[in-house]
Amino acid sequence: MEYAVLGGGALGLMAAYRLTQAGHSVMVFEREGMAGGLASGFQVGDNWLEKFYHHIFRSDKTVIRVIEELGLGDRLEWQHPRTVSLVGGENHQLDDPISLLKFAPLNIFERLRVGATLAFLKVANPEWLEGKTADAWLRRWMGLRPYKMIFETLFMGKFGKLYDQIALPWFWARIHDRTTQLGYVRGGFQLVYERLVERITQEKGKVLFNTTVESVEQNEVGWSVKTDQGSWNFDRVISTLPTRLSCKLIVGLPEEYRQKYDWGQAYGAHCLILSLDRKLTDSYWINLCDHGYPFTGIFEHTNFRDPKEYGGQHLVYFGNYRPMDDPIFKKSKEELIQEFTPAIQKLSPDFSQDWIQDSWIFAAPYAQPIVTTDYREHIPSLHPPLPDLWIANMFQIYPHDRGQNYSLELAEKLVQQIL
Repeated sequence: MEYAVLGGGALGLMAAYRLTQAGHSVMVFEREGMAGGLASGFQVGDNWLEKFYHHIFRSDKTVIRVIEELGLGDRLEWQHPRTVSLVGGENHQLDDPISLLKFAPLNIFERLRVGATLAFLKVANPEWLEGKTADAWLRRWMGLRPYKMIFETLFMGKFGKLYDQIALPWFWARIHDRTTQLGYVRGGFQLVYERLVERITQEKGKVLFNTTVESVEQNEVGWSVKTDQGSWNFDRVISTLPTRLSCKLIVGLPEEYRQKYDWGQAYGAHCLILSLDRKLTDSYWINLCDHGYPFTGIFEHTNFRDPKEYGGQHLVYFGNYRPMDDPIFKKSKEELIQEFTPAIQKLSPDFSQDWIQDSWIFAAPYAQPIVTTDYREHIPSLHPPLPDLWIANMFQIYPHDRGQNYSLELAEKLVQQIL
């Protein structure tokens, strides 16, 4: 069989790799100039750095197995970097049960109540939680003051005005999947996707970069894929693009299908990355539980990895999730640095723009689906009602949040179903 795979992110590349291993001919179409999608990187010194902060958890069994299969297991390193929550203008460590028991902003009864709630979610079946919103459920069981102090602002930062509509199973996954140890591929996760491209090519597959798909349509021999670089015919097509984009590109999908699955909202991801000549904070991950910050979170990558890996640079992400029409996506680095500086100085009073050696901006559409309580009803099957067509993307990893592990896992499930 000859397969077209639309999208060269984790899911598309993994599906292509497994299909070529099974002896099929595969061509991957990727509009960007490199592999990896949301997990892709750029070079800083001799190593890759992710455009959007990345790490994996001990519970991410699929990505660990794939990294080892690709011969990169010796580069996978585990650490327990410091994660804190900014509450009342002060950072408090909050990344395991012991730190929760010591969490000073809450009294001992509140700490125990929060701990019991999180422990329940760690072991609960997500089916029990369907139809409930995280906001209402956590207010009830965690208690209003602890919820508002720790989690409400985080929900607002990630989902804006829709924060109180997010389904509880989505939050369950955030608690259930997380581990205190975080893993990272020395040299950057881009190495994983470069290696996948190598393996696909060795198996006689092809990966076309800088190639934008314009339409996909059935014809007398199977499927025609039209791009800005030409057209090709295939026996079968796999789209790993967002469902909404797939519905736009694929001609012939029934109207009933479009009405049910061309649905929902997704925010874009935005990261400003600063290279500093010194350390900004002493933490890797800062959850901003206080109001009034122009970014959702701060991730000081070089408190997780050694700055020596990047020529001594200290690298800090300022992350945001925003609606696609938000003005942040049109602002320059200079404008954002100017806007963010007062907020950064609230966290590190000595910070000066003179510390900045370099800076980068990255943005991606459809990066964070808005997971409402009716989300599950609109998850399409992997096989739409057209022959020899499959659609697989982040929308279908529910209730898990977006991540490399679940994309790779879905790719393997998809190929097993196809074969």
